Amino acid sequence: MTKGHETPQSARRAELAAFLRAQRARLRPADVGLPEDCDPGLRRTPGLRREEVARLSGVGVTWYTWLEQGRNISASEQVVEALARALLLDDDQRRHVRGLAGLATAVGETRIDDVLPRLQRLVDAAAPAIASIYDVHFDYVAWNTPYERLRHDPATLPGARRNLLWMMFTDAESRARMVRWEPAARAVLSQFRAAAGQRPGDPRFATIVAGLTEASPEFREWWAEHSIRYFRPATIKIDHPEIGQLDLEMFQLRPVEHPDLLMVLQVPRSRDDLHRVTSLLDVPDRRR
Repeated sequence: MTKGHETPQSARRAELAAFLRAQRARLRPADVGLPEDCDPGLRRTPGLRREEVARLSGVGVTWYTWLEQGRNISASEQVVEALARALLLDDDQRRHVRGLAGLATAVGETRIDDVLPRLQRLVDAAAPAIASIYDVHFDYVAWNTPYERLRHDPATLPGARRNLLWMMFTDAESRARMVRWEPAARAVLSQFRAAAGQRPGDPRFATIVAGLTEASPEFREWWAEHSIRYFRPATIKIDHPEIGQLDLEMFQLRPVEHPDLLMVLQVPRSRDDLHRVTSLLDVPDRRR
């Protein structure tokens, strides 16, 4: 097959091969704990030798050579992680090499305390759209004033229950405001089920499920159905006690630098919806 007719798989193998060669070339033996050559001039090319990378990562020299040549071989997750350690890849490089090898990119959890001010500025800037950010467990991270005034104030929830699922299934006021609560609650539950399935044994997911199974008959019944449904564009209708019914169009976004976080935007759908939202926000919050 000519280069002009490469398949996506062959192109990815070629890119992986080039990436590995480049990372090998940037390292000296001393960088990885190997003794320097007595005569550096014996190395025909800079960087580590293929056999040194193979030995450091615990794979065969021939197999590693084929990998650098872009041959049609597959690399397991264990092998790719071993190569990443041998080549001293940083988090960005490790994520890149996993993608080139056809593996799911591992996502670490964001340290919320380190990024909270930045995230709060983001949701505040989204006003008058209703904005909130959640972690991998659907725990609230940040939300703006429109979210508090139109949907719910997460600050009123106990810390352990400051979670979207707890709000959806146990907060009577929020539930009463939703014109079609059941399909919305089922959709959130299905997305939560999919997220929990990616982290079997996670204690936080287990705590949320156990608590809601006891607290909510609907959650208990629907959780047993094992429904999975990823996010799809939707419009929800809420009935606010001060401004009446309005339509909100749902969006989900993930910050590139924090892919474990989820930002949800609820945007007033019509000009009239927007006008009524802004009129509510202009009224001082009597609870403060």
